[in-house]
Amino acid sequence: MPPHFSLLSSSSSSPLPTAVISHARLLLLRPLSRPRPRLHPSPLLPRLPLLRRGIMASAAAAAPAPETPAPAPSPAAARPRRAMEELAWDNSFVRELPGDPRSDAVPREVLHACYTKVSPSAPVDNPKLVAWSQSVADIVDLDHKQFERPDFPQLFSGASPLVGSSPYAQCYGGHQFGVWAGQLGDGRAITLGEVINSQGERWELQLKGCGKTPYSRFADGLAVLRSSIREFLCSEAMHGLGIPTTRALCLVETGKSVVRDMFYDGNSKEEPGAIVCRVAPSFLRFGSYQIHATRDKEDLKIVRQLADYTIHHHYPHLENIKKSEGLSFESALGDSPTIDLTSNKYAAWAVEVAERTAYLIARWQGVGFTHGVLNTDNMSVLGLTIDYGPFGFLDAFDPSFTPNTTDLPGKRYCFANQPDVGLWNIAQFTAPLTSAELISKDEANYVMERYGTKFMDEYQSIMTRKLGLTKYNKQLIGKLLNNLAVDKVDYTNFFRLLSNVKADHDTPEKELLVPLKAALLDIGKERKEAWISWVQTYIEELVSSGVPDEERKSAMNSCNPKYILRNYLCQTAIDAADLGDYGEVRRLLKVMEHPYDEQPGMEKYARLPPAWAYRPGVCMLSCSS
Repeated sequence: MPPHFSLLSSSSSSPLPTAVISHARLLLLRPLSRPRPRLHPSPLLPRLPLLRRGIMASAAAAAPAPETPAPAPSPAAARPRRAMEELAWDNSFVRELPGDPRSDAVPREVLHACYTKVSPSAPVDNPKLVAWSQSVADIVDLDHKQFERPDFPQLFSGASPLVGSSPYAQCYGGHQFGVWAGQLGDGRAITLGEVINSQGERWELQLKGCGKTPYSRFADGLAVLRSSIREFLCSEAMHGLGIPTTRALCLVETGKSVVRDMFYDGNSKEEPGAIVCRVAPSFLRFGSYQIHATRDKEDLKIVRQLADYTIHHHYPHLENIKKSEGLSFESALGDSPTIDLTSNKYAAWAVEVAERTAYLIARWQGVGFTHGVLNTDNMSVLGLTIDYGPFGFLDAFDPSFTPNTTDLPGKRYCFANQPDVGLWNIAQFTAPLTSAELISKDEANYVMERYGTKFMDEYQSIMTRKLGLTKYNKQLIGKLLNNLAVDKVDYTNFFRLLSNVKADHDTPEKELLVPLKAALLDIGKERKEAWISWVQTYIEELVSSGVPDEERKSAMNSCNPKYILRNYLCQTAIDAADLGDYGEVRRLLKVMEHPYDEQPGMEKYARLPPAWAYRPGVCMLSCSS
């Protein structure tokens, strides 16, 4: 098993040194234990010149890192509108990869297989459609009138089979809170199959909460309305923010109750059951490759099969790269070899996975999103946000914030630690690839270097754009993050208001904080002076940039959202839905589809959380559904 890494502490005398500095830069990691057998570790090189360069450089011109180009979708109106019986199913996963010879849902260890064919089995009684996403319906070419069909809730609760589907549950493993957990798998999610849309895009449809699978262990395979609303809304809210994510087609209430102990404190209660239809090009995770490398040596060939499948269907531009025998490396910076990515498609693929992951986590940091459970089984190999459990957006800026009660003792997955955890997880991802001899240890180390470089490039670019600057200013941004943390300033509202600051040297000192008044609440004289000093420095930067105020304001508002899916907004929708009123879920969905727009009349959705929002079960949740 790969070694465990620990976050380095800071020796800074700042009142919030570790948290704030970790948020502003990616810390190096150090191994704490020796590797166990099976998964060969990919330890960091003694020196990481590229990573260090990314951390220490001021990046005078932090230009946005290029994203992987995607085919431009055709307008929704020009796409075909299909009935559910007309969807074009392909089901390549079950056709091309080894499967479990059994098809029962008895919890067990599943060997030498990537999946088990199993059908949805959640009990339903007059299921109801809670909400659906028009934009997701469009990407799978589903006619909007299909959502009016009386049998729609039956079909998307799994009670009735969809014509052409071939349901299965995926087998994977993972590290949970840094500890190898062995086989995990889809314990309450069943993929119906893959739909090929009119653009030739592949989309998996998956029902979450639809019953037991062999991977359910001691659980019932079901989900409750509370967590399903959160997943449905956040999937679409993240898409609205422009952050890579799995999507959600629809949410169905099953009509049956599910017993849950939300806080694992012995207080179980019945809650309404529900099922979300999740949609993504693939639900493959880091753990999908890890599980096979921990088993018999012959299972290493499954790692190769799965890697080949992933590259063929999801990274086809890499498929023609041939692996050379006996690669020779020329010396580069420090101890790092030059890696020729044109000679090994697996190394090129691993680099893309690392860079997509770095890009994703940098985007999370930019909007103040905390995932809460960054186990390797919750890390998408496509660089998507996946598995919305106890997530949360920052309200009062606190780098140590975690929305997960299970994470409270060590705060491994708190907001500030996400970049470091991403690197740790990439190390675990490269381990099965080295075990299967798809990549070398040097290539694995290079993959991690590229993660660090990509993260810092993207993070610096994001923060530069959030402040409306034309070049990265490390000192200005570092001081701002410290100020935000000291005064517990609302992260989202502050950056939205910041666009109102004028690039005017002659602004009287007493008026400098007026544009930020709604965010800088209850600050004393000393803190007021600290903020005035920062704003004065900020205005100097704005003046030197020469960008007109209105142009800058428009650009800043396009990357600083007005609306985020705060936990208390989710809870308000959940409370109404528990009483049979789905209207708030649908209204909240519409607001979160356009988070950067002003949306007159919707201002209440941008308000600070009320006092009740900080009670357990609202601001923080456990890993339980």
